[in-house]
Amino acid sequence: MLAFWVLLFGLGIWWFSGLIDARQNPNANLLDAPPGTSVTLERNASGHYVVSGRINGEPVVMLLDTGATSVAVPEPLAKQLGLPHEGEAWFTTANGRVRGQLTMLDEISVGGITAQQVRGSISSGLSDDMVLLGMSFLGRFDIEIRDKQMVLRVPDTRP
Repeated sequence: MLAFWVLLFGLGIWWFSGLIDARQNPNANLLDAPPGTSVTLERNASGHYVVSGRINGEPVVMLLDTGATSVAVPEPLAKQLGLPHEGEAWFTTANGRVRGQLTMLDEISVGGITAQQVRGSISSGLSDDMVLLGMSFLGRFDIEIRDKQMVLRVPDTRP
């Protein structure tokens, strides 16, 4: 009987954990989306756009931030990804001025759309696992926000 209750309790925790994860990142299923020309993102329970994507081929979780000039990577994640330091810079953030490192991201993929040679920064002030996906990536795409969805499209380059 004890084993039954332990198993039932464990399954309940596992199910509830998955429910919380889906509310935080409703776009986690886009991690391995096939290549395409657009991606549709859903807002999470807090009203933010969070998506699972890849930086230099490695899976990461990203918060879309149209107010950020560049893609900001937390320092521990930057070390894990082996990102190069290309000089120091000061950044003005919602929390004030902070010092960070400039870097170049070889490739960022989100839901089947990809950008290469994206300017980024390495920041010690970010949480250990959340990348801020700023305009150095987002500015390469057409952005449409309607209701609870954001659509990123590869711009039409035809004359």
